[in-house]
Amino acid sequence: MKHISKFSFSLLLILCAFSIHAQEKDSIKSPEKIDRYGIRVGADISKLVQSLYDSDYKGLELVADYRLTKKYFLAGELGNENKTTNDDQINFTTKGTYFKVGFDYNAHDNWLDLENVISIGLRYGVSTFSQTVNSYEIYNTNPYFGGIPDTQSGQKFDGLSAQWIEVVAGIKTRVFNNVFVGFSLRANRLVSNQKPGAFDNLYIPGFNRTYDGDFGVGFNYTITYFIPIYKTKTVADKK
Repeated sequence: MKHISKFSFSLLLILCAFSIHAQEKDSIKSPEKIDRYGIRVGADISKLVQSLYDSDYKGLELVADYRLTKKYFLAGELGNENKTTNDDQINFTTKGTYFKVGFDYNAHDNWLDLENVISIGLRYGVSTFSQTVNSYEIYNTNPYFGGIPDTQSGQKFDGLSAQWIEVVAGIKTRVFNNVFVGFSLRANRLVSNQKPGAFDNLYIPGFNRTYDGDFGVGFNYTITYFIPIYKTKTVADKK
């Protein structure tokens, strides 16, 4: 997974550089700066790839953003995950859906008709899910006589939920006409967390693995398609 992430990130940087170089040539021909406004929709390809090679994971995340102003975008994600986690003393399966909504701020100043994005943003996430305990190991305080075999359970806890705040930093670049590729890093902090009672929620759909109870991290690789709605023109700075 680390090699895939490094390769994808390197490929994204190369595509970004190629896109900027190609669009710089176009900018010499046009004295006007065109800003297009519309909606961008797509999917997180990292979850699709993981679903193919990891038998313990199935997931899909749809992403979208709408350009509100020159710098601000309304953004959100909608997804579903089914993941089996094998922890030190417990094996459990998490199933659920989630959505996130918030905004992105584009800190990048594009030249003329470039539409690349270097953004920082904020999301509020909500997830509803279930946890199924497949098996667990009873802690043995006296291992002299050997370990205690795993206990099969199958106990299911429905109707669980969690909410969190998510800080997002990412980039998007146009590689073809209206087609963008992107990458983002995410840091999460739980606001509420409904626990099963028998054990903690070690994995939450949309939030990912929990660390120290309240914190989580994540990333995504996206391919999106831009649907223009309207555009504005301004006189470009000769510089």
